[in-house]
This record gives sequence, C-alpha cells and structure tokens, in this order.
Amino acid sequence: MTQSLVFAPLIPWPLIWGAMAFAAVLLGLAVMRGLSGWWLRALAAAAVLLALANPALQEEDRSPQSDIVIAVVDESASQTLADRPRQTESALAALQAEVAALDNTELRVLRLGDGPEDAGTLAMTALAEALAEEPRARVAGAVLITDGQIHDLDLAPALPAPLHVLLTGEPEDWDRRLIVKNAPAFAILGEEVMLTLRIEDQGAVPASVSPTAELTIAVDADAPQTYTVPVGEDLELPVTLPHGGVNVLQFTIAASEGELTDRNNAAVVQINGVRDRLRVLLVSGEPHAGERVWRNLLKSDASVDLVHFTILRPPEKQDGIPVSELSLIAFPTRELFIEKIEEFDLIVFDRYRMRGILPMSYMENIVNYVRGGGTVLVAAGPEYGAVDSLWRSPLAEILPAEPTARVIEGGFQPALTDLGRRHPVTEGLEDLAPEGGWGRWFRMVDVIPRAGQVVMEGPDDRPLLILNRVEEGRVAVLASDHAWLWGRGYEGGGPQLELLRRLAHWMLKEPELEEETLNASVSGQTLTVIRRSIEETPPGDVTITGPDGAQTTLPLTEVSPGRHEGTFEAPQLGLYRLDQGDLSRVVAVGPSAPREFVETIASGDFLSATVAATNGGILRLSDGAPDVRLVREGRPASGRGWIGITPRGAYVTQDVRIAALLPGWAWLMLVASLAIAAWLIEGRRGARAVA
Repeated sequence: MTQSLVFAPLIPWPLIWGAMAFAAVLLGLAVMRGLSGWWLRALAAAAVLLALANPALQEEDRSPQSDIVIAVVDESASQTLADRPRQTESALAALQAEVAALDNTELRVLRLGDGPEDAGTLAMTALAEALAEEPRARVAGAVLITDGQIHDLDLAPALPAPLHVLLTGEPEDWDRRLIVKNAPAFAILGEEVMLTLRIEDQGAVPASVSPTAELTIAVDADAPQTYTVPVGEDLELPVTLPHGGVNVLQFTIAASEGELTDRNNAAVVQINGVRDRLRVLLVSGEPHAGERVWRNLLKSDASVDLVHFTILRPPEKQDGIPVSELSLIAFPTRELFIEKIEEFDLIVFDRYRMRGILPMSYMENIVNYVRGGGTVLVAAGPEYGAVDSLWRSPLAEILPAEPTARVIEGGFQPALTDLGRRHPVTEGLEDLAPEGGWGRWFRMVDVIPRAGQVVMEGPDDRPLLILNRVEEGRVAVLASDHAWLWGRGYEGGGPQLELLRRLAHWMLKEPELEEETLNASVSGQTLTVIRRSIEETPPGDVTITGPDGAQTTLPLTEVSPGRHEGTFEAPQLGLYRLDQGDLSRVVAVGPSAPREFVETIASGDFLSATVAATNGGILRLSDGAPDVRLVREGRPASGRGWIGITPRGAYVTQDVRIAALLPGWAWLMLVASLAIAAWLIEGRRGARAVA
C-alpha cells in the first residue's frame, strides 16, 4: 500500500491563484502598518486557500509487475553457415538461464526466418511487433542474437530500455563472392555489350588464398568457358549475344577452401537480344492480288528494313519502248545477290519465276547463303509448277517441296496437320478461327514433300506449308498465293497476319518458336517448367538441380498438343538447372545470390548506431555468452562479458481510497481560531497604546 497527497480544488485553480495574490497584497499592507498579528492573518489566509484546494490523502493497493526482456533469434539463411546454429542455441540457452536467475523478470523469445520475396532479415520489424504486444513500462531490455546482417534498420523502434546484440560467427571467417555490377536488359544482336563483374574477398582472408579465381561463363547452359581472373578488380566483359530473345548468361567461380559458402559464387544475367534493323528482301515475280499482303506485313513493323522489287517488265517482253524512256528501276541483281546478300536476314520469293533475270550462278550463291545461316521463303503460285519454276534452278538443292506441274483450282479450307498442331509456327491457330472455320482459298500448287515438316495441308491432305532446316539456314514453301483472302475477311477470313508473323519469326530463329525447347517461368518461388516438342513420343521427366546440389525429378503433363508443363515449388532462392535429354536451362528463383548471402561475414557495424542510442552493447559469442546484470536507467548497460537490463518497477493499481485531509468544519474552526487570535493580539496592543 502506498500513500500520496492529492488535490481536488473546490474552485478553478486560476481563482485560487488570484485569491493568493490578493491575500499577499493584504498581508503586505498589514506588515507596512505594523500590525502585530500579521503572521496570524497569513496563517488564516493560507488555511483558507488550502481548504479551497481541498487536499486529500490517497491510498493505493499496488500489485508489482515483472520486467520483460525480449530476445529476437535470427534463424535466417545466413545464420545456417558454419557453426552459427550451435552458437545461436547456446547463447539463447545461456540467456534464458541468466534471466531465470533474476527476480521478477521474464524472457520473451521470438524466432525469425527469412523475409518474404527475398526481403532479407527483418529483425527490426519483428522487434517492433514484439514490442507492440508488451506494455512498454515493463520492457527492461532487448537482445538480438544475429550475425548482424539486418535489412530493415530504418524501421528500428524506439526502445525504452537497452538493446544488445550477441554476434555469431568467428573472427577468422572469410568469404568470396561474385558481383554483377552492370548488365543491360537489352542488347543488339551482333554488337558487343559490356558487362562489369567483380570478385571480392571479405573477412579475414588467409594469406594462402590465391589472388586469382577461376571464372566460368556459359550462355544458355551451353559450352562453358573458364578464365583465370584477378580478385578485387572490376572486370569489363565484352559479350556478343548468339541469338534473339532471352539469352541466359551464367557466371560461376570455383569454391575456395575455407570460405563460408559458395551460394554467392554464381550469378545469372538475362539479356534480351534484339535486332537493330531486320533487313528483308522481297522479290515479287509479277503484280498480283496477294503481293500487298507481304508488303503490308513487313512494312507494319518499324524495325524492318524492307527492300521490295516487283518485276514489271521481264526481259522477254518486247513492246518497242526504249529503255531510256522508261521510268522503271533496273533490278540490281549483282549488288543484291552477290555483294550484299549476307546483309539480308530473310529473302522472300513471291510468285517468282526464272526469266533470266537471276543467272544460275546467283541462285547457287543463294544456296550457299542458306547453308551458312540465311533464310528463304517461297510464296508459290502457278509458276512454281511451270517449266521456269524455281525448282528448275540450283535452288532445288534446298527446297523441301517438288512441284508436280499440277495446279489445283477450286475452293478448299486450309487445315493443320497433326504435326502442325504441335509445331510452334502453327500451334493454336485453330483457336483463332472465326465461327464456321477458316475462309476458303481457291488455288494451290500440287507438290511432293522431299524434306522438312508439313504443318498445313490443302484438299486431299496435300502439303500446303512445308518447313525445312538446311544446315545452318532455313527454308519454307507456301504452296498457294491465296493467303491474302484471309486478310480480306473472305468467308470470315483467318489468322493471316499471325501465321505469316510466326513463319517469319521461325525463319529468323526466334527462340520462342523453336521446335524443341525447354523453358521455365517463375512466379515467387513457383517454377513452371514448359517443354515444347513436335515429337509424338512424350518427353521424359525434367531433372531439377537446386542451388544446394539437391536433385528433383519433375514429371510433365501435356496441356496442349506439343506442349508439356510441370510445376515445382522451389524450397529456396538461387539458381536452378533444368535438364531433359539434350536440353538444359538455368533459371534464377529470386536473385542468383539471395540477399541473405550477399554479405555473409558477421559484423555489428550496421547496428552500432542503433545500439549506442540505447546505451546497449555488441558482444561476440565467440568470446563466450555474457552475464546479465541490473543497471539504473541512463547508465551504460554493457561491458566486457556482461550486458545490462534496466528494472522498470511497473505495477498494477488494484484499489484506490481517497480521504479528505481535514473535514470542512475543521478548516472552518482553524481559520476562525487564527483570525480571532490575530484580532485579540492586535486589540490588546492597541489598548495598551491608549493607556
């Protein structure tokens, strides 16, 4: 039980202060006049003012509350390195024993894992949440058992008591890491881009560790190359992307003996390869209704440089008009097909026939162009089956379809073959058909496939679109010149632009249109593996190798013709390698080196300012677990081998009793007595003065 004096004034305090000032003035006058009872008058005035303040005696029955110490235990990924788990548990056990030995003190333990989405160690957020759940008046201290790598220091709460850090790790710890300091998201094919890498050593690096490292570089997990590079220097790495689309560059350094972890020894960079300008040569053998289809398609893409020639006046045409009077441009055959042919990414022959414009030697040059990686698309009309067909030229070496000289006239609906439903060029095109199916075409050239893949067919299952690979290059033959009917919307039309776009991109070797691919998409830590294949036999399971070397077999399910998928929940962040047959893929779930492994050396530098503001301390567990002492508020709370907590003396009031210091009649009697005494003293002195 405790007692205290409280006031419950009968009138507002400003009036009491005013009355006090008035009484002081009157007492001053009494003193100046020499009244002998002035001091009794002062006591009477004080008694009146005190009675108006209404003093009371308050008695409280209090229940003392225990002090609380909050312990936040860091169990993030970086705390699993070396001997840190044992250090952490030993320190926690010692802290629990020390707090249990203190009177009226409790310990709250909060264990903390990795933050969501690679946010790192959110120890300050956890401490703030724990602090919000406890009465601040009872918190006597807080202890962090961690390696010091905290990633939310800006959210540190205002503590009413000391904050201490018990640091795991050993003074001799060291680690080597790989950093990608600069990498572009996009790069132009055929041009070098500069990547900046750096290999750093951290901590107490032994003198025996080599100042160089073995750096392995692989693009799309193929043909890795190893180089010896210096440590501690920025490395400028020129890279030329091998193909369009996403190029995955993997960098790895060999693990060194004694380093803390190799989780930060690898990095993955994804660079999207784009073409600066796509150069297309379109040669139309004669004007026709479908000629503008190709021109509109290619001109609609701002990244395409189109060179288009239409042969309006073939050599055999004799109309008597002198060439000097014609406003036609002569076909620059030698410049295009000899000198600059390698500059073109795609050559399209649209209803072209052999009329002596391109000599046979030029055609042989086109064949060599394709074998070396070039692409040729033949949009065939009736001339393909004629005597002056491209098939009658050296181009027949690479063309996948031989004409029979028969031209089929009559309406038919193009259709996908079984292979076409699986091939990425035509996969899913049937879903784009209008109600009632695709519109009809009315002419096609009868051909016999000699090589390649038939993905579309016409009447009586005759080949309509044939794709073929020729060494490094690609060739396609569309055995009809009526694709333009789809673009005009005849009978509902069809996916003309999508078909021609995919066809052109397949010929330009865009990775997303390859027949055999292994890809993956990442959402959070969910890995969706996508295997595309045109084979009738389903592909086998995919082997997934995690960042820790653990392997998992993932079965795939066919979700559409030629497309198989499987879902894998990644247990941890880092690099995952996918292998299925001859295909490999490297995927980063989160960053290649999670935030927990960017800095692995235990250090209290980041926490020093926060700890110093509370008079706390940072102690290394390698020196032993500290003792816990009681210190007064505002005093230093740490020293060699000990940490301090501040007793709070918190309590809960269970009962309150208030009693007036004096009853009202007692105040009245006291004031009256003092006033009468003053009157009597002054009256007697006045009587003696008269006598």
